[in-house]
Amino acid sequence: MRLSGGKPLSFTRRWTQQPRPVLLSLIGLNVAVFVAQLFLEAYEPGFVRDYLAMTEHGVRDAYSWQFVTAAFLHQGPWHLSANMLVLYFLGRDLETILGQRHFLYLYLSGAFAGELGHLFLMPSDCILFAASGGVAALLFAYATILPELELVSMRFKAKYMAYGTMAVALVLICIQRSGAVAHSACLGGLAMGWLYAHLLGFGRTSFLQRFLTRRRAVAERFRHMDAEQFIAEEIDPLLEKISRAGVTSLTRAERRILAQAREKILEAQRR
Repeated sequence: MRLSGGKPLSFTRRWTQQPRPVLLSLIGLNVAVFVAQLFLEAYEPGFVRDYLAMTEHGVRDAYSWQFVTAAFLHQGPWHLSANMLVLYFLGRDLETILGQRHFLYLYLSGAFAGELGHLFLMPSDCILFAASGGVAALLFAYATILPELELVSMRFKAKYMAYGTMAVALVLICIQRSGAVAHSACLGGLAMGWLYAHLLGFGRTSFLQRFLTRRRAVAERFRHMDAEQFIAEEIDPLLEKISRAGVTSLTRAERRILAQAREKILEAQRR
């Protein structure tokens, strides 16, 4: 990994030499599941597709284990190889940046989001091998955290790889909508990677972050107001609005302010 147009820095070597137990465990688990998948297919054809992959009838019949097993299933050796390469090269940096716990949560939440995306986007007769969901989440989180970083020796930035993956997934969802698939897990995983990275404070400030910041600021301001100040600054303008246009003119946020006023008055009376 190197920054665009730059040379590897001294700390980069120390960074890449750090132990990554979660990354190696995930790779080992995926490989072990694939070997087990091959044996099951050889001795009991159709068992993996019917009972371990994500299927509509499995969800309908409460095969809840499919949400776990499908997240580590691959369609074949090429699917496994591609996912493990992306997982390894991106995971080395992400586990260091996010820490072991958040790295694991990101991967698992991406796999789960990919499965949900498949259930909402694809027909009921479509079978999902969902291992790409967790890898897609790592890819988009990486592109959010280090968008300008060029991957390996290619002059190809992380953000372009993420956008390209999204475009390919969208095309495949439109043209391949039956049988056993893996691409339908990508969109949910990509969305979860973007969301998780933003919730951790990376990337540009999102609408969700701005909304939560405003909510916290308003709640903190209300908390420090006494009852009289709260009524003068917040309630009196609402009462004037009600007298002009009626109660139905109040927005949902303004109705919440009225409820908070009641709590403030009761708190003042208890004192």
